[in-house]
Amino acid sequence: MKHTFWKLAAGRTGGLWMFAALMAWMLLVPQAFAAPGAHGPDGEHLDAPGAAVNASGLARLPDGSVNVPKSAQRRMAIRTVLAPASEAAVTIQLPARVVMDPNASGRVQAVHGGRIEPGPKGLALAGQSVKRGEVLAYVRHHADPFALGAQQAQLADLRAQQQLAQQRVKRLEGLEGTVPQKEIEAARTEARSLAERERSIAHSLQAREPLVAPVNGVIARADLAVGQVVESRELLFEVVDPSRMLVEATTTDATLATRLAGAALLEVPNVTLRLVGAARSLRDGVLPLTFAISAGQPGAALPVAIGQPVTVVAQSTQRIQGVVLPAQAVVRNPANEPIVWIKSGAERFIPQPVQFQPLDATTVVVTQGLGADNRVVVQGAPLIAQIR
Repeated sequence: MKHTFWKLAAGRTGGLWMFAALMAWMLLVPQAFAAPGAHGPDGEHLDAPGAAVNASGLARLPDGSVNVPKSAQRRMAIRTVLAPASEAAVTIQLPARVVMDPNASGRVQAVHGGRIEPGPKGLALAGQSVKRGEVLAYVRHHADPFALGAQQAQLADLRAQQQLAQQRVKRLEGLEGTVPQKEIEAARTEARSLAERERSIAHSLQAREPLVAPVNGVIARADLAVGQVVESRELLFEVVDPSRMLVEATTTDATLATRLAGAALLEVPNVTLRLVGAARSLRDGVLPLTFAISAGQPGAALPVAIGQPVTVVAQSTQRIQGVVLPAQAVVRNPANEPIVWIKSGAERFIPQPVQFQPLDATTVVVTQGLGADNRVVVQGAPLIAQIR
């Protein structure tokens, strides 16, 4: 009996080894698959169908890199270039705003207070083109009741005196030849003087002030309505030439103006700036720098508005070493750090943190983070950054 048992056991040795291998495999297999509810580094469900690979092949890998198939690269119009090091001008960003050119704009104010009346073409509106000397509105003057009463009493007195003077002139003219001619001339002169005074006072009671455009241009500001009462020296209209404006930047460096090699607007790439002058007196603790702004085509309207805040990128004569790239090549990662995407394979892109400075509205220089052999994405970088 005992020998029979050991024979059976010896016959099953191979089976026992197979059973042990099967058990070990079952213990290791769950480690190759995600357990229910498991999440990846970006919060995706790893146990969900198709979570490992996107249906289109676009996927962000656990190390932060992105897989982009060739077909997707063509659809996204991704372009890359080798990033050689070069020299560029050191730039400084200055806060600024758009202001009126005093030689091509003007303000309309009322000399005296009164009530607004429409002009020959109605009240002028903001954005309307006007010509120099065109009447925009009228201001009907109104005196206080006591002054008005005094003027009306004076007008009545002058009319009475004028009637008496005219009657005296007629009487003397009837006696012409018997009275000296000088008395007749004196009576006529007195009658004419009283008539002029009467007309002046009568006109003052009905006077209205025309508000005319000081220059050719477009109305940038109009805060009026029919019947509105305005005070003296109140700003009523602003007329600007849309092709001539200034940009006023501020700095604390008194020597910056002597080191400027050029300037551009960060928000508006299609304009050019020219330094007009630098103030030598502090205003609110800073020095103003005035730039003349011009469009790409002479006489074209500028794509900015009066009072608009802008950023002036001032280029100095000092040079800096770095990699010059289009501004769209630099994007932000989830931590809000500036990065560029480097192509490391046919379909793989790696995010690389960098430090950069803007050169103008469309170009930046990367000072740290890139090597000469890096192939950088210069078109389509924001699309790659959105892949999850």
